[in-house]
Amino acid sequence: MKLPVGVIGGGSWGTTLAALIAATEHPVKLWCRDSKVVQEINAQHTNQAYTGAYLLSGYIQATTEIKEVITTCDLIFMVIPSRSFRSIAFEVGKWIQGNQLLVSATKGLELPRVKTMSEVLKEETCCKKIGVLSGPNIATDILQGDPSGTVIASPYQEVIERVRDVLNQPRFKVYGNKDIRGTEMAGALKNIIAISCGIAEGMGLKNNAKSFLITRGMMEMSRYGCFFGGELQTFYGLSGMGDLIATCFSPHSRNQTLGRHIAQGQKVEDAVKKIQGVVEGMYSTQAVFHMAKKFHIFMPITESIYRILFEGATVENEIKYLMEVRIKFEEGSLRTSYADLTHTLIPKYPIPEYLL
Repeated sequence: MKLPVGVIGGGSWGTTLAALIAATEHPVKLWCRDSKVVQEINAQHTNQAYTGAYLLSGYIQATTEIKEVITTCDLIFMVIPSRSFRSIAFEVGKWIQGNQLLVSATKGLELPRVKTMSEVLKEETCCKKIGVLSGPNIATDILQGDPSGTVIASPYQEVIERVRDVLNQPRFKVYGNKDIRGTEMAGALKNIIAISCGIAEGMGLKNNAKSFLITRGMMEMSRYGCFFGGELQTFYGLSGMGDLIATCFSPHSRNQTLGRHIAQGQKVEDAVKKIQGVVEGMYSTQAVFHMAKKFHIFMPITESIYRILFEGATVENEIKYLMEVRIKFEEGSLRTSYADLTHTLIPKYPIPEYLL
């Protein structure tokens, strides 16, 4: 009998993650806030609000009791929006034991503290064996059976091996990574660039403009992430470049959709209301903008998106601003921004992403 795996969060990604785990014939305890959703999953094996008519496995059992999940599972995935992550982590911390494995699958940053989700887990629980799951994982594409991959990052080999055990399968490949900070930063930062690509899409701009934003956006992501201790190589792996490309081009991405709506003339608050679920890029933009200003990190795309979202700037003016940014050499800004990183926050590893 395989050990049950816990998933905290019954939204689109949480339900999809539960489905992936169930496909490896591991029992899943899925925590949802809404008792009606729990009843639907257990009785009809669907979650219409988030995964439509997709038929969920009988291996998945939903519950509204966090205690039931935490006290019966050795491995728990946290799939909670960043704005409520700490409050749920606090509840998890009441029941979890120090020897259990805890993995964040949330791509965001906490405001106003600007904490990563793994940092929140360390503060609110007694767990030491913590990991981060991140990659190009558009839920609808995964449920359709498209081949995909993801990264489990943790300094603990036990976490990497256990997550691969419950998730790795013929059409979903799981890679290990030791750079938890870089993996987590990449997942949050790409949401900002996805909003910019959504704006380009909404304006009817073609692939040249999107490629420009993605490439320069990757420079911003790696510049910021490395400043705060991430590994440069991580940003060019699945959790960085892979996730960035998927999110920027997918019509199912909430962040890209937000940008599209804004470019088509909708007010920011109206665009957010139209999108089902949390748009993490809104929170990431706030957090990263203020931190970049504080530490003088050059991030022109992020600055533009912040002004559009929170200061009422027009898309046209921000495009003009981006095209007037004075960079003469492509590699110059990257080289000078973190040429002398003596304050890195995590140990260095020679291979950030590898097959196990």
